[in-house]
Order: sequence, then C-alpha cells, then structure tokens
Amino acid sequence: MDGPTDYDFCSICQANFHIPCQANCSHWFCGNCILQVWNYGSALHPCKCPLCRREITLLVPSEVSSRQRHDPGVAEVLQRTERYNHIFGERSNGLMQRMQDLPFLLRRLLQDLINPQRSLPLVMRARVFLAIILSATYVLSPVDIVPEALLGIIGLLDDFIIVLICFLHVAALYRSVLVLRHGGS
Repeated sequence: MDGPTDYDFCSICQANFHIPCQANCSHWFCGNCILQVWNYGSALHPCKCPLCRREITLLVPSEVSSRQRHDPGVAEVLQRTERYNHIFGERSNGLMQRMQDLPFLLRRLLQDLINPQRSLPLVMRARVFLAIILSATYVLSPVDIVPEALLGIIGLLDDFIIVLICFLHVAALYRSVLVLRHGGS
C-alpha cells in the first residue's frame, strides 16, 4: 500500500496520520511520532514497534507531493526518516529478522512491479525475474538434490528451501532499493 487506509489512525498519537511511514513490521505511524519513539530510546539502536515490539530497521514514508516537500516540517521529518534508514536500513539481524521482514518486502515489491507509476531500476527488475525463473526451473525440473520419488513428501523439502532462498535474496535486493530510495546516500 502507498499509504494507510483512510479510516486508520496513528497508534502513537491517536490522530489522523501526518506524513505516514510504514515500518518493516507493516504497521503505520506518523513519521514524527515513530521518530520521537526512537529519540526517547537509545539513539544507537533501532526503536521497537509500539504494537508488535519488533525492531524497526526500515521506515518507508508514503508518497509526498512536491508541494508538501517544500513545507519545512515535512522536509524535516523526511530528512530524519532518511537518517534513520541510513543508520539502520542495511541492518538485518540474522535469519529470523529476514524471515519476519519477508512478507512486508515481497508485498511492497509486488506493488512496485505492478504499478507503472513506480520506478524500479531495470537491473533490479531483471535480477528479480531471473531469480524467480531459476527457482521455478529448479522446482519444476526432474533433477533434485533430494528426489521426491525416493523420499516422497520429504523430497519436497529441497524445493521449499530453494524457493525460500530465492525469496530471501529478492527481499534483500528490494530492501537495498528501499534504503537507497528512502535513506539518502
């Protein structure tokens, strides 16, 4: 989603969203509200989501019009969001964090691929499609590391692992695009 639903509100300030930002746990907050949560905690560590307590390592602001970008308050929140993403955006604390971020990143990636208004680098699109084609080819081919014919349902385990690795790779690629897009540098 490019923004929260119309009937939704920020769970921190309990008001309508002002510069909504989506965290990597998929929850939405006012940009200023979630950055204040971070400021009141340790500036050396990412803040935790007030709703699910997961570490927020990426904040993705909703689309802001060019007219709004010239507003000093909006510009400051976007700049602080970029700073947050620059500090914590590349951080991925192990496999569990990557698995938890997978639905969020894949959902946003699919929306970016479908939406003609969004621009993903051509290299990113090519790498996504190549990873999907290669994993689909492996899953559909009769050659397997663990053959299904001998081990039955357990033989599907290698297919599942290949698809999971593909999704994790694509999500990591897309995370780097989001960090570049919303994290400066």
